Amino acid sequence: MTETDAGVRGAAAGGAWAKGPLRPLRRAGAGRGPGEFRHLGLVAALALLAVVGVITEPDNFPTSGNLVGILALAATIGVITVGQTFVIIGGGIDLSVGSVMALASVWATTVATQSYGPAVMALCAILVGTGAGVVSGLLISYGRMVPFIATLAMLVSARGLAQRMSDRKTQLIRPENDAIESLSTTKVLGLPLVVYIFAAVAVAGWVLLNRTTFGRRTFAVGGNPEAARLAGIDVRRHTLLLYALSGFCCGVAAIIIMARTTTGSSTHGDLYELDAIAAVIIGGTLLTGGRGTVAGSILGVLVFTVITNLFILNGLQTSDQLIAKGVIIGIAVLLQRRGLRSPT
Repeated sequence: MTETDAGVRGAAAGGAWAKGPLRPLRRAGAGRGPGEFRHLGLVAALALLAVVGVITEPDNFPTSGNLVGILALAATIGVITVGQTFVIIGGGIDLSVGSVMALASVWATTVATQSYGPAVMALCAILVGTGAGVVSGLLISYGRMVPFIATLAMLVSARGLAQRMSDRKTQLIRPENDAIESLSTTKVLGLPLVVYIFAAVAVAGWVLLNRTTFGRRTFAVGGNPEAARLAGIDVRRHTLLLYALSGFCCGVAAIIIMARTTTGSSTHGDLYELDAIAAVIIGGTLLTGGRGTVAGSILGVLVFTVITNLFILNGLQTSDQLIAKGVIIGIAVLLQRRGLRSPT
């Protein structure tokens, strides 16, 4: 173990490194105990929503087709949420994820890109998403821009570039590239491949956050950047990597949305940034950084997806869904603030 890694481990664990300037890092990786209770609460919320669904729509909600549809719907926003979780734990925020996903889907479905086949289309989506994340990361880490402003600028510019490239038209995937569509239509053990992609990203995110030096450094940077710097972490480089990771997840999400809709469009991902941030918040990740879990964020995604499904099945308006999500977010933030004020 290197001296830097030892310092990060000690800072996150609250050992000898938690003295002096590193004291604020005592709780950097903490929250595992309270997080477990929050996870149980989210599982209970899912169970309650399932009961509501069975009672209100007994002929539609409990069907296998509807449950698979919920997982497929959760796949796109879920992959984005994994990247958003890392960014927020690291003390930042990414408002551009929906627009970057739209740009990646448009770029991957242009006539020129499609002529090279589905593999190049998928690679293009990932490279475009990662590239956009790198640009945001450079502006924030080396350009010293506030994350809110930098990613807001990327949100606007990426959406505008997607509209310019597509001429505001929906681009269809050609029949010869139906391998992209097969990710949504091909099922293994009753589940489409996009759900397995979602699961793979979630598992990889969990391992990266909880079992690697990169994860420990993310907690440290989010908990206290200055203390992390004193512990030997290159905070600027790590911040850049966090936004690159978020962009990578947007690229993967673009592949999923292309598979589900067989299109690339500048309208994809509208308000996805809000859904991702909301899922991260109710999953227990602190908006101030330094604490959070991938598992909690995934449960948050499932809660919001089930709520959306219930509203659709019961014929309620989109405006009602937005109101319900807003109330949930507000309650989650209030509970976070109350938890931070509670003595430990």
